[in-house]
Amino acid sequence: MAETQSQGTPTLFSPYKMGKFNLSHRVVLAPMTRCRALNGIPRPALAEYYTQRSTPGGFLITEGTLVSDTGAGFPHVPGIFSEEQVQAWKNIVDAVHAKGSIIFCQLWHVGRASHSVYQPGGAAPISSTSKPISNRWRILMPDGSYGIYPKPQALEISEIQEVVEHYRKAALNAIRAGFDGIEIHGAHGYLIDQFLKDGINDRTDEYGGSLGNRCKFLMQIVQAVASAIGADRVAVRISPAIDHLDAVDSNPLNLGLAVIERLNKLQLQLGSKLAYLHVTQPRYHAYGQTESGRHGSEDEEAYLMRTLKRTYQGTFMCSGGFTRELGMQAVADGDADLVSYGRHFISNPDLVLRLKVNAPLNRYIRKTFYTQDPVVGYTDYPFLSKEKGTQVQSRL
Repeated sequence: MAETQSQGTPTLFSPYKMGKFNLSHRVVLAPMTRCRALNGIPRPALAEYYTQRSTPGGFLITEGTLVSDTGAGFPHVPGIFSEEQVQAWKNIVDAVHAKGSIIFCQLWHVGRASHSVYQPGGAAPISSTSKPISNRWRILMPDGSYGIYPKPQALEISEIQEVVEHYRKAALNAIRAGFDGIEIHGAHGYLIDQFLKDGINDRTDEYGGSLGNRCKFLMQIVQAVASAIGADRVAVRISPAIDHLDAVDSNPLNLGLAVIERLNKLQLQLGSKLAYLHVTQPRYHAYGQTESGRHGSEDEEAYLMRTLKRTYQGTFMCSGGFTRELGMQAVADGDADLVSYGRHFISNPDLVLRLKVNAPLNRYIRKTFYTQDPVVGYTDYPFLSKEKGTQVQSRL
């Protein structure tokens, strides 16, 4: 049966006003790397993939999209730093808008989570540090094999300003391509997170040491991007409690609060709220990369997320391991305004409808997550209405 909304209690299917954007429901397509943009150019297959997952008044976030030619750590991921890329994205954004959806571009730089094979001239990847990612992790190589992460080159202060400028230009390019806004990827052990986390950042200059110093790179990017395209088109993603790619911090709650304190202050200064803050649940690090794993105390996780939600002055989006039940509970309890879904959205292009009518979900096939096939494991998962013997009327 379809979920009925009790009086005054929001559900995943309640409308939500996200700044200037009127959403018809709260189920968001999470940003996910899919490796289908051959040679960094978004292809027609991406238009099919995103439009399949579009609903009138729905909200989509693209896969991580490179801000520069030093940003890649996976094969065939899209960028938005060249004119060819901007023009290619226009076709995808137009197709999504034609379905009535809103779409943000996630701006991404992997930092040290790269390899010389992905770098211009075979150079070392850049980071906050010269420490490599440990052998606990492996990098996916262009030939499908897995390699060791190399030693990165710690950015000089002057070079940091160049990277900030790359984010600013990428944001402007995203707006030119027609995107409704951008999400700054400051999570999951990638470049910005490499500055935020004290388990990685070993700098002794103004970008290392104190919480304020470690937040400086992120805040310079947010300030530059918001000044360029408007704060209401800018979102930030963080994952203070996630250890992906060795991104550990000695006090995740304090780190999250430090970022939020600065975002709140910036919003006051700009006289406008950001579009949203996107925070990954701590449970992601347990089974985000595998099918099972031990995760932390539910009480501890709930306390951290609720504290961040109550402190941030704006729209709060959660992601990481959400089921229908967990998503409904998070929204009903006020722990999230919006919930983003990843792997379930890969295998269920009509996930919003399936969740609404509480229909069974297609199983996802992990081995096709990062292949280059434009159809298999990408746009060939079945819709509920096309499954044998199923008749569903969608009003979404």
